[in-house]
Amino acid sequence: MALKSTIFKANLQVADIEHSYYADHALTLARHPSETDERMMVRLVALAIHAHKLQTILGGDGTLAFGAGLSDPEDPDASLRDFTGQMRLWIEVGQPDEIAMMKACRKADQVVLYAFHHAAEIWWKGVENKLHKLHNLQVWRIPAEAAQQLATLAQRSMQLQATIQEGALMLGDEKRHVDLEPVRWK
Repeated sequence: MALKSTIFKANLQVADIEHSYYADHALTLARHPSETDERMMVRLVALAIHAHKLQTILGGDGTLAFGAGLSDPEDPDASLRDFTGQMRLWIEVGQPDEIAMMKACRKADQVVLYAFHHAAEIWWKGVENKLHKLHNLQVWRIPAEAAQQLATLAQRSMQLQATIQEGALMLGDEKRHVDLEPVRWK
């Protein structure tokens, strides 16, 4: 019998000072049985960082949502679609192979990848030259220590506040918070 995903609910308040975007998002995250809390929370962080694009790119007329993630490798971890269904932003988390990233770049206007694992530097050295030619791809590194701290915020029901300012993000609940500053690799 296959294991089912665990459902997490998050009420995420985003205050993106850089883009003057302030909104509440009621989110449902399905955590695949093989997914860690760390990876799930990095997906949530990636969505928070790009939430402003719902307004700045689409004028509020689109859908910002989590994808099937690990359940379907052909689906993004999160995405932004316009009202026609066009994939405007594909967000990927982890260390995918270059073939998956090339496919994503053909399907979306923009692709953003967040690497976070402690072995991300080794992975990047192996794929950097192959991914360099993909002009609609950005690659960011979330420091491993910060990604591990994000896992402490994972609860089945979460009330989270994300503040984005000067390239840094602070994500927290009523008891604790995690500060992180993604580093752009590409």
